[in-house]
Amino acid sequence: MQNFIAYPGKKFTVEWYFDDRGNSDSKKYFEKLDALKREKIFYLFRLFGDMGKIKNREKFRYEGDQIYAFKASPNRFLCFFFDGRKIIITSAYKKESAKMPSKEKKKALAVKADYEKRYKAGSYYGKKS
Repeated sequence: MQNFIAYPGKKFTVEWYFDDRGNSDSKKYFEKLDALKREKIFYLFRLFGDMGKIKNREKFRYEGDQIYAFKASPNRFLCFFFDGRKIIITSAYKKESAKMPSKEKKKALAVKADYEKRYKAGSYYGKKS
């Protein structure tokens, strides 16, 4: 079984998205980062998970279309809110330009749609009984 939980906060649970084959590109990306970069992004997960917000737009920002970004330079972790108390990490990439590449946002939106569809069907966290 996949370990969905990135951080179980007091206000929000931060989760990795897994596709229907059990793969999580964002979690793999995170695991390949060096220890200092992992700690920087994990600090943001912890901060949001426990406090419920990050006021600094340089660290967490709304990107439109219900997609947000955790920003630990130069890495970006895109996410969305679900069910009031979950933050689902959809994807991650290394920032190389001033604007977010449109393909990254499209990927995050596709992941969001897949998550919502599979969750509604009862198949995301395990087989529907």
